[in-house]
Amino acid sequence: MRIDRELFKKFEDRIIMDDIIKKHVELGNWEQVATHVQQEIFDKPWEYFNLEKLRKAAKIDRKVSIREVVEKIFGIIPKFKSKDELLEEEFDKFISIYPPEEDVNVRALKYFFKAYIVDQDIRTIIAAKDFHALQTHPTLTISQFKDVAAKYRSVIPEYIKDYINLDKFAA
Repeated sequence: MRIDRELFKKFEDRIIMDDIIKKHVELGNWEQVATHVQQEIFDKPWEYFNLEKLRKAAKIDRKVSIREVVEKIFGIIPKFKSKDELLEEEFDKFISIYPPEEDVNVRALKYFFKAYIVDQDIRTIIAAKDFHALQTHPTLTISQFKDVAAKYRSVIPEYIKDYINLDKFAA
């Protein structure tokens, strides 16, 4: 909507005009940038900017950080990556570390990998080894789970716990 675009544009203008933010962006002091934005710009009576409003205004399908928004405003990143683009990147990293053998169904691996990241219920079911719950689960069925090579049924959850920040995939 036009109002949403205007909100993001106002925020963009506010950030670009702030000399403190410019200085810290140039120096790469992202913690100071985030602190300054949170303390001096967010939730002030004249605009009430916050990450949730900006996310909706920019039509982003996942949570974003202050750093990511500022990087986009200053042209450091060309666009906000979608949730699926981030999932694809994470899966590519996983495959580079754990390359599948020829007989492994990579499509099933990818689906399980993405479902495990995105769906809290799936993570709970797998952690509890409550596999009969997959009989009726809409995200990952028992047959889809069985399509994943046995080795990867434990490797994927461990990898995700160790290396992936699940917060950035929340909507």
